[in-house]
Amino acid sequence: MTKVTIFGKGNMGKAIGQNFVDARNEVNYIGSDDTVKNIGEIVILAVPYPAALKIAEKNSEKLENKIVVDITNPLNFETWNELVVPANSSAAAELASKLPNSKVVKAFNTTFAATLVSKQVGDKQQTTVMMASDDETAKKLLADSLKESGLAVVDAGALKRARELEAFGFLQMTLAAKEKISWNGGFGIIK
Repeated sequence: MTKVTIFGKGNMGKAIGQNFVDARNEVNYIGSDDTVKNIGEIVILAVPYPAALKIAEKNSEKLENKIVVDITNPLNFETWNELVVPANSSAAAELASKLPNSKVVKAFNTTFAATLVSKQVGDKQQTTVMMASDDETAKKLLADSLKESGLAVVDAGALKRARELEAFGFLQMTLAAKEKISWNGGFGIIK
């Protein structure tokens, strides 16, 4: 059993948390007004990108030696037409620079809350969580902690792959916002 702390009590935070509970882990949530204490081994930043940056800056010492999972897609939510990080970077890389003593993992950004709850994309495809990190131990613990959740977990490589995952998540979100796909749909991986 792994202790998981989730910053954020919205749809994504709750959906991710339920999957960790389904896999027999202990989950606690931290809201924007809550005191940060009793942080688990895995920390999920289930908040928008600007809020994730603030959490990292404010709690860098408390997040030392923790696995910090960035789920953000750093969209410009005013235009829905661009990512707000440099083209040669990612939200995860920007967070990692603020958390040099944490193990940053990019994950959950290519899934919708509805597909995490149903554990499937569309009618038949198992929901896949893709993750990227430079820390192999962190990726293994995250995957092991979700083993009994009903989700598939795929290692997408080093943290530099977060850039592609964020572009992929951005595309999926814009398709759903334009009703080209449903919020129960998205992309799946067939092995």
